[in-house]
Amino acid sequence: MLKKTILTSLMFTVLLQSQLLAEAPFWPGWLGPQRDGFVKDFRPPKHWPEKLEKAWQVDVGTGYGTPVVQGDYVFIHTRQDEQEVLQCLQLETGKSKWKQVFDVPFKIGGGGEYHGKGPKSNPMLAEGRLFTMSISGVLAAWDAETGKQLWVRDYTQQFEKGHPYWGASTSPIVSGDRIIVHFGNDEIGALVAMDTSNGREIWRSGKDGTSYSSPLLANFGGIHQVVQWNHEALVGVEVKSGRELWRYPLPHLTHNQNMPTPSVHNGHIIVGGENRGMFSLRPLKEGAKWSVKERWFQPKAALDMSSAVVIDNRLYGMTHYNAGQLFCLDTETGEFIWQGPPRSANNVTFLTMPGYVAALINNGHLKILRSGTPKYDEVRSYKVADNATWAAPVLLQGKVLVKDVNTLTLWRY
Repeated sequence: MLKKTILTSLMFTVLLQSQLLAEAPFWPGWLGPQRDGFVKDFRPPKHWPEKLEKAWQVDVGTGYGTPVVQGDYVFIHTRQDEQEVLQCLQLETGKSKWKQVFDVPFKIGGGGEYHGKGPKSNPMLAEGRLFTMSISGVLAAWDAETGKQLWVRDYTQQFEKGHPYWGASTSPIVSGDRIIVHFGNDEIGALVAMDTSNGREIWRSGKDGTSYSSPLLANFGGIHQVVQWNHEALVGVEVKSGRELWRYPLPHLTHNQNMPTPSVHNGHIIVGGENRGMFSLRPLKEGAKWSVKERWFQPKAALDMSSAVVIDNRLYGMTHYNAGQLFCLDTETGEFIWQGPPRSANNVTFLTMPGYVAALINNGHLKILRSGTPKYDEVRSYKVADNATWAAPVLLQGKVLVKDVNTLTLWRY
């Protein structure tokens, strides 16, 4: 009986610990755990409250990078004067655990002064390491526990300039023991995979210039791939070898930038560019040969800097047409399900959860929309910042982290 009681107690302890571990906050990078904006384990409240409660606010500096979260800590990469700052804060209080400051001289291209010189790339958290890309295109790895710098990779000398015209904004991504990011400038560069532990280059793919878009991971034809929209084309690259499998020409021309992160859904890739409409594309493998087939094209919606997200066979986004208009498309046909009011925003970051879509507008309002409806259905609108909000929010159970021009704020509901 005693042994049975002890065994039962141990099993309960293990179960409790596993449940606590599963519920520990984890937000590793751009658009959440899978880089698709879907917060799978989030449980929306039965009734969204009329107001959110401000728990704390910290002046952290400028930049568009999302906060990242692991357990009790939040990490944020910003700029203060001529230095970039990486810091770790306590999630519950906003108090600093550690802070690293390093010089990053930078001159932004003309026309981009409004956006500032703060880092635009989103940090990436994996296996206790934090990866950051500076506005100048330098990748660094840090120990998340102590803040110690582990290694640095700078390709500036190889490509003469290590960033596109308005600064690096592509965000690194991790697959297993490899961190993958595109180095270079508008004219020339390469997609590079490095060992997460030491920065050693494992493979290098292509010579295309970089873009402002971020890569993501997907499986097509039974092969694990990096899907990346660079300066010239949308490409699929094998994660294991770095071999380019397929490409679909979609170049950055004049001021029509390649900036949004594409969406992968049901074997298709949905991508949209400034003034170029939206495409649904399907990479196909027949024997050893790859091809890309266009499924549909929607000319009346175009993504500028705002990435779209998918839930329940619907794509939610913001077209820069009509002075900024939210919309919902059927992912099977590309037809509009609804279009919101025109003149709504300059930029929107979307997250999805069961039953809802969260849309953070650049004017500081967080809108909660009901998903799966035949028309625009706004449930709540919360004022979460007094200044512009271009960085993606972080949605945790009972909490929302919002980065505006200079501050990071934790809101509770």
